[in-house]
Amino acid sequence: MKAVLCKEWGPPESLVIEDIPARDPGPGEVRIRVRAASVNFPDVLIIQNKYQFKPERPFSPGSEAAGDVIAVGAGVTHVKPGDRVLASTGHGSFAEEVIATAAKVVKLPDGLGYDVASAFILTYGTSWHALNDRAALKAGETVLVLGAAGGVGISAIEIAKARGARVIAAASTAEKLEVCREHGADEFINYETEDLREGIKRTTGGKGPDVIYDPVGGKYAEPAFRSIAWRGRYLVVGFANGEIPRLPLNLMLLKGASVVGVFWGDYTKREPQANERDVAEMMALLTAGKLRPHISATYSLDQVPQALIDMANRRVTGKVLIVP
Repeated sequence: MKAVLCKEWGPPESLVIEDIPARDPGPGEVRIRVRAASVNFPDVLIIQNKYQFKPERPFSPGSEAAGDVIAVGAGVTHVKPGDRVLASTGHGSFAEEVIATAAKVVKLPDGLGYDVASAFILTYGTSWHALNDRAALKAGETVLVLGAAGGVGISAIEIAKARGARVIAAASTAEKLEVCREHGADEFINYETEDLREGIKRTTGGKGPDVIYDPVGGKYAEPAFRSIAWRGRYLVVGFANGEIPRLPLNLMLLKGASVVGVFWGDYTKREPQANERDVAEMMALLTAGKLRPHISATYSLDQVPQALIDMANRRVTGKVLIVP
């Protein structure tokens, strides 16, 4: 089978495509023919040895995929060959086939396409865990989403709206903010043309947001936190900007506010039963049309390096897919 391989740590251009032997699934594993896989920001980091998880090389990047079950290992009973499934793989999905841990394989509902399914679990799982569990978001509260036009940003907008919250989308272009509008955002800040703190003051009447969802990091973190509401919750989701910000501790004291870490990957391992419940609730909203991933582009296996370059350079809106 063909697979995109990381043989040496480095930028996307260092990836290679090779034919490698397919393997049979072991106990508790599922072998899947990949129909679509989505690109996520950790895919950019993992090939450069900048991510928390460091697989043994050579490996294929790609953390989630949808496809058809080819075979199952001993002890796997919830799916069978021929089933259409979604899998959270961590890595390995940018290939014609992938081996997934059975506990992270979900059978697809009838009518749900491979494209939408492959673009779903990581971004929506992250935002569901962040807003519902870590922030305990309540109906009527205000959520500010930084980097709102990215995959996790759009998922955060939709989930916050489903919880009855008011959503302020912050992004770098008018075109990106229009996508946020299409996915339900109520207010908008273009932080390339408007001072972020002034934009927050304008859209909250000076009160500030109750929850700030930050997958970006960098220079916007401190001004955003300085504008947070009393008892606000600042969600640390990631650092797409590449810079890990440092916040003065007196800001938390003055606002009675919390900085809350969001690590969905470890949550799925440490609290698998809670995650299974989350996935079931999210899938119900997805099939009801209340959650809808935004897919802006599709790439082939040969184009994986370009897809990762586009992701790293913030040229991606919503999600992009790899279709073998």
